[in-house]
Amino acid sequence: MSAEAWVRSAEERLAEAGHKRGGARRAVLELLGIQECALTALEIEDALRDAASRRVSRASVYRILDELERLGLVQRVETGQAMVRYERTGGHEQHHHHLVCDECGVVMPFSDPALELAIAGLSERLALTVSEHEIVIHGSCRDCAG
Repeated sequence: MSAEAWVRSAEERLAEAGHKRGGARRAVLELLGIQECALTALEIEDALRDAASRRVSRASVYRILDELERLGLVQRVETGQAMVRYERTGGHEQHHHHLVCDECGVVMPFSDPALELAIAGLSERLALTVSEHEIVIHGSCRDCAG
């Protein structure tokens, strides 16, 4: 789903849930629509301020993220950095996981078809049908390790 299509779909879901359109909400949706990986609320606030599109208060960012999460439009990503990250659901071309550099804090998305097959195989062997999963791998990025 393209970023524009995801924003339109999210706005429709918000309207159906009784939320009025707003500039702050639209700015957050547009930012999340173009992201390839999860962001913290502070990163979202900083990105919106740096884009000079409009100032969105931290409280508004958190409120909007809560609304989006309740409607299943974003998901929380726990990377173990004492900060919750958020990314849009259903908008990425492919399911992905996260690599976290414990030195500089960078978070990078990664996909691995063999890992997905292994998880599907594990689901068949366990007494649990896996409905969703999230893998977070910690280490040092090439810049920090090098």
